[in-house]
Amino acid sequence: ILGFSTPPGRLSMMAFILNALTCALGLLYFIRRGKQCLDFTVTVHFFHLLGCWIYNSRFPSTLTWWLVHIVCTALMAAIGEYLCMRIELREIPLSSAPKSNV
Repeated sequence: ILGFSTPPGRLSMMAFILNALTCALGLLYFIRRGKQCLDFTVTVHFFHLLGCWIYNSRFPSTLTWWLVHIVCTALMAAIGEYLCMRIELREIPLSSAPKSNV
């Protein structure tokens, strides 16, 4: 069903890309570590590959399937790492005022 020439194929590819963007937000809220984003992204896509293999009873062999999933993996990892690094690199507020009057 994935293909550049048919409208349902383009729609499916756009759904995969939107899924990668929403999963990148999931990395931000659940993982919160820039170094672990690639690991979790590859793990999620590996489990998706296994699920597709079991569901279809054959290994995915079409070029478009592999291209879409490689792009989605890269997109999810890059955006997730960027978002996590923005959170990690925030300034730590330091207050010079005393916390209590002793």
